[in-house]
Amino acid sequence: MSSDKSDHDPLAAGYHALAPGDVANVVTYLEMTERPKPRPMPIADAGFQLVPLRGNALADYRKLFSAVGEDWLWTSRVVMPDDALRADLDRADFESYALLTRGIAIGLIDLDFGAGDECELKSFGLVAAAIGQGAGRYLMTQAIARAFAKPIKRFWLHTCTFDSPQALGFYKRSGFRPFKFAVEVMRDPRLDATLPRTSAPHIPLID
Repeated sequence: MSSDKSDHDPLAAGYHALAPGDVANVVTYLEMTERPKPRPMPIADAGFQLVPLRGNALADYRKLFSAVGEDWLWTSRVVMPDDALRADLDRADFESYALLTRGIAIGLIDLDFGAGDECELKSFGLVAAAIGQGAGRYLMTQAIARAFAKPIKRFWLHTCTFDSPQALGFYKRSGFRPFKFAVEVMRDPRLDATLPRTSAPHIPLID
């Protein structure tokens, strides 16, 4: 997930060719303007623990970001220089947490309060082995609670067609409402070794 950069002229109706090496996805933006009622947790206690990640945990953050996001072509933090990423993690208006179970990191959330009266859920995800076991619901409950612990008027995120097929439905069940579509075009990060060629097998790799 990254910041909203979709304020451009709308595309004309029809098909649009991409340059060789580019990939495209449809982005759905979602928001909530008040804290929803908590959803029942499927399990009472799975030993989940949220651990803050700051600039002094740069290697741990990068490892978790890749473990969570590689199969969805997450690249924003991968290509960010160490100094810039460390500074971002140390911002007073930015919070990052690793979700641990039995001491193993299985999930990540990034909360960006930089806009003042709103919060962007900039990163949210689980490692593949943790999906479908209640960890996502726990992690989202914690994200919502931390976001609305601040005096915000809006909590928002975006997902896309590169993401898990379950993602959009999960966000809607969590209380988010879709409000905008966009199309993102980017260079395929598997072609220049930014990500392994085996990443995101659900997205065709065209050399």
